[in-house]
Amino acid sequence: MNNYLENFLKDFASSIVIADKREPQYISRTGKEYQKGIGPHTEDKTVELTINEFPNTWDGMIERFIPFPENKRWKCDLCINTPEGKLFIEIKMMRLFGDNGKTNDNITMHILSPYPQHRSALTDIKKLKESGFDGRKAIVIYGYDYDDYPLKDMMKCFENLAGKDLEERNTVFDFSNLIHPIHQKGQIYGWMINE
Repeated sequence: MNNYLENFLKDFASSIVIADKREPQYISRTGKEYQKGIGPHTEDKTVELTINEFPNTWDGMIERFIPFPENKRWKCDLCINTPEGKLFIEIKMMRLFGDNGKTNDNITMHILSPYPQHRSALTDIKKLKESGFDGRKAIVIYGYDYDDYPLKDMMKCFENLAGKDLEERNTVFDFSNLIHPIHQKGQIYGWMINE
């Protein structure tokens, strides 16, 4: 399963750049237009735009928003159907700055909060472990990297808090040359979950 996760991350890193080159523009529910580029989009929309650019080899392998067996209101972000079985993945975005260049100080709770109400990457691990899904599980975090706020520092904090719930080896791929003036580069990280 590690190979499928690694291939997913590698293709995500290259496909986010392709999606960004199409100059997608996020428009809020209130009609506010954000600067062009994939950076301002929501987590779900970014994943959708990126997966739409994946190579054909992924056709039919990826499912989105799979209901949890024990709680149908909850949806797992993504499942990869492999010949070896299913790989269920929860995905989180780490974007410290807004379209205007101001920091969003609440974003760290989406990664590090121990409280289930915050639906963080940390609590997604427990949710997946207790999900009842028949298959392996993984957690993926993609984010934007800034000179004074390196993403790798946040990922180290996440790994320290998650501890033995994660397999020791993480996989990471860089992406860069994005068109948005604030969200120009980043990484995607992935970990298999110990069960």
